[in-house]
Amino acid sequence: MIGKNMLGNRYELLEKIGEGGMAEVYKAKCHILNRYVAIKILKNEFANNEDFVKKFQTEARAAGSLSDSRIVNIYDVGNEDNINYIVMEYIKGKTLKEVINEKGKIEYIRAIEIAIGIAKALECAHKNDIIHRDIKPHNIMITEEGNVKVTDFGIARVSNFSTITNTNKVVGSAHYFSPEQARGTIVDCRSDIYSLGILMYEMVTGKVPYDADTPVSVALKHIQESVIPPVQFNPDIPKSLNDLIIKCIEKEPIKRYQNAAELIEDLYSIKNNRDAQIKLNNNYDDFTRVMDPINVDELSKSNIYTDGNEEEKNDEEDDEEDYEDEDTEENNALRRKSRSPRKNKGKGKKIAIIASSIVVVLAVIGIVANLFLGGKLGGKKVVVPNIVGLNKEEAKKLVEEKGLVFLVQSSEASDKPEGEVISCSPNEGAKVKAKTEVKAIISAGNKKVKVPDLKNLNIEEAKRKIIENDLNVGNIKFETSSQFKNGRVMEQSPSSGSEVSSGEKIDLIVSKGEEGMVLVPDLSNQDIKEVEQMLKSLKLKLGNKVEINTNDKTKDGKVYNQSIAPNTKIEEGTEINVSYFKYSGSFD
Repeated sequence: MIGKNMLGNRYELLEKIGEGGMAEVYKAKCHILNRYVAIKILKNEFANNEDFVKKFQTEARAAGSLSDSRIVNIYDVGNEDNINYIVMEYIKGKTLKEVINEKGKIEYIRAIEIAIGIAKALECAHKNDIIHRDIKPHNIMITEEGNVKVTDFGIARVSNFSTITNTNKVVGSAHYFSPEQARGTIVDCRSDIYSLGILMYEMVTGKVPYDADTPVSVALKHIQESVIPPVQFNPDIPKSLNDLIIKCIEKEPIKRYQNAAELIEDLYSIKNNRDAQIKLNNNYDDFTRVMDPINVDELSKSNIYTDGNEEEKNDEEDDEEDYEDEDTEENNALRRKSRSPRKNKGKGKKIAIIASSIVVVLAVIGIVANLFLGGKLGGKKVVVPNIVGLNKEEAKKLVEEKGLVFLVQSSEASDKPEGEVISCSPNEGAKVKAKTEVKAIISAGNKKVKVPDLKNLNIEEAKRKIIENDLNVGNIKFETSSQFKNGRVMEQSPSSGSEVSSGEKIDLIVSKGEEGMVLVPDLSNQDIKEVEQMLKSLKLKLGNKVEINTNDKTKDGKVYNQSIAPNTKIEEGTEINVSYFKYSGSFD
């Protein structure tokens, strides 16, 4: 416990909603903006540890610098009375890990939709030179509306940083991190793509591809072991999705998707056509390159299980531990198996000298050949211009003026004018060869779509159908009903068949069954003095009482009629109006 319930004189802590290895998460209310937020508070035992505080600040900086609807917003960061805290967007929903555990495995179309959301969040991060490094289902939130939110940038790094230092630590979650993370070598955006591939594998099969008794054993499998194709565990997934997942989790980064945009393009292709062809990078050119000489002695001294982040990674989930390399016999075995056998030092030096001589000779040959070919070898690099925000014709002209090839990759509905470039790959400012294709995603405008008929569908089917039709889930209200089963859609707004803009929210009223429903009793000939108590015992109310005069003393006080017929099912608390006889004496 932190010993106080108000932070920054504005955030009232309401309840604890989560806890991890290094932090606790509270639901809180911001009294200035009158909204609920989530506050992540570094545990007391780490408050004076510079490494943990630095990691905590890294998360705030990394996520706070990004602006994307699929990334949890960071609102504020503070320190008060030695309490370090981050104020974040409060998400109503479940982690993807909880969803997988509940369902066993996720239907492939829904898995693709979730993967697209995560990939778009990663695309935003990568464009800002941030590598997440800990993509796993525990760090993905699925909101009540079915939307994706990526969280926990606690071990994110700037993409041009090496992951190798002399700290002897590997940071990440063993079941999901890439082979290069396991080795402690340099990571880039393709490491996040590998982790997303593992996550997709788990979504469609209900299990991770590599598992073992210890994190070190799992890491070794990432490095050495071939993966069992997911289609063998789930024959219902299309071959195209199977191939896409395999491509994401190739052990060599050069064989994977090279950026999130490429992955997103193929995910959309499979979503629209399960028989789409996915090109695997089984063959790739091994270009001759000018390199620094390889010093075998220096390499032999380096520890392949080191990491550029000096903070010790503590997982935010109870059931997923982060892997940290220690000087154990098992880890030493992992080191020996994952690198080439060492020769004696003298022979290593000879190899280094020979290798460096060959590289120098190749470099000289390359330079001479380039001179004789008029400098055409390799070609001059061209900077990709900024075309986002331009219309298609303007973008095409600008790209072609740079000696590049303009290609419309796809069009998406958006609030941007029709024909405007939403994004492109490679990104603005990238240096590429002449004639390189610049793939653009074009706005299809705010297109109109027909609202599907959701009536009598269960709530999960209705949500999926809404998303499949390029619409969004709006407010969901639950009401009792005797006509609709529990969890079935009773009403929708806008109504089915109506035309709305793409992205429009569809509100639902969902049945919670006959909970709170009662049968109306037959009140005829009952004494009015007893009716109110009778209705009260059934959790109903007596409404208006209308008198009917009579000269028949035997009918005095007896109910003549009721506003709701006997044996009708109605909600508890409903009022029933009655009319009853009132004796008024003899008539002349």
